[in-house]
Amino acid sequence: MPTVPSKISDRLVIGIKRFQPVLQSAKTRDVNESDTVIIVTDMLAEIFGYDKYSEITSEHAIRGTYCDLATKLDGVVQILVEVKAVGIDLKEQHVKQAVDYACNLGVDWVALTNGVIWRIYKVIFAKPVDMELVAQVDFCGLNAKSAGDVELLYLLSKEGWLKSALGEFHTQRQALSRFFIGAMILTDPVVDVVRKELRKVSPDVQIDVEQIRSVLSQEVIKREVMEGEKAEAARKKIAKVTAKALKDKVAKQAAIINASAAPLPAMLTDQPEPASAE
Repeated sequence: MPTVPSKISDRLVIGIKRFQPVLQSAKTRDVNESDTVIIVTDMLAEIFGYDKYSEITSEHAIRGTYCDLATKLDGVVQILVEVKAVGIDLKEQHVKQAVDYACNLGVDWVALTNGVIWRIYKVIFAKPVDMELVAQVDFCGLNAKSAGDVELLYLLSKEGWLKSALGEFHTQRQALSRFFIGAMILTDPVVDVVRKELRKVSPDVQIDVEQIRSVLSQEVIKREVMEGEKAEAARKKIAKVTAKALKDKVAKQAAIINASAAPLPAMLTDQPEPASAE
């Protein structure tokens, strides 16, 4: 999680204390969607730091209807916000239309909220368009004294956005996802380590790396981790990183070889001729 500057942390803490009773009261009164949009707009401004008049907009239409809200920085939409009434249980179908529209706009992020629950989705530009739930916040369940809760809110703030905090959080989640770990376990360096450790246990048994890879993929790792678009994306990313690392290593070795084969500088090779004997 990112480190939250103290000034921003203070604003987030004040926001938690101010809006928790507001949301609880709204839920008790079962306010409608329009009133919930007003509360969410105030939250975006007072808690998350967006300017209410220049950085929060409701002008984006989706197939004849309007996406409830969007945040803009320097005139560019950052996050589309789909708002439901505070008493509505959020469902995936609520956010799908906004995700489709975000794809058409080239916007990477969509938020679905009823004021209390905030779900942040990363848009996956594929065919068909998909989405990945990256973070979820139960606002009324937050503890203003918890550093972790404050850091979670910071991901959604204007300052966090300018620091790419949400994108970095997503990258970290990807690195620790079961798909990436599953793909990493099957790479040559990891399988080779397993083979060496197995040989210590059974030194007289000949074990091939492909045998180990086969057991891992077919009997150890769950099938759902090995199959599907996310698993394939993880394998491609790891392969790309591995290829780049190998390319950099080869280039470094070539540079060392070229440096050692380079001619000596003239000041070292041009030695004065010995004086002739008279």
